[in-house]
Amino acid sequence: MRRQDREVRDNSDIESIISRSDVCRIAFADNNIPYIVTLNFGYTGGENRCLYFHCAPEGRKIQLIGKNNFVCFEMDTDHVLYKGKKECDWGMKYSSVIGYGKISIIHDHAEKKKGLDSIMSHYSDRSDFIYDEKIMSKTVILRIDIEEMTGKKK
Repeated sequence: MRRQDREVRDNSDIESIISRSDVCRIAFADNNIPYIVTLNFGYTGGENRCLYFHCAPEGRKIQLIGKNNFVCFEMDTDHVLYKGKKECDWGMKYSSVIGYGKISIIHDHAEKKKGLDSIMSHYSDRSDFIYDEKIMSKTVILRIDIEEMTGKKK
């Protein structure tokens, strides 16, 4: 990171940024052409840090996972516009996390439930979720196994 004074190194601070973020953007590469998608997400920390998402069973991101499952992700929060006297003195304060990892489609029922629980917990204060089995069987859960992740505060 060019501006070391803005880097967030402490894992608990990075996880705090993640918990305050509303959406996560995933960047795929398709023959050197970038493709980015914004999704709701859930995060599990600890030794096996990962992000969970749900999506439709077909579409461009599913195709791209089959071609190249190495992705970049980004999330941001704490947006505050600051104004200056001159036009170039304006800016935006924010906190963000950027990382890399491998994305996969989850087929195991217990892991799919874990992923959905993670997503639902991110957006609510609950942790006890019951899912309709018919819907669960049609739901696609994606998981990014995080290989690298850094934070930034501006």
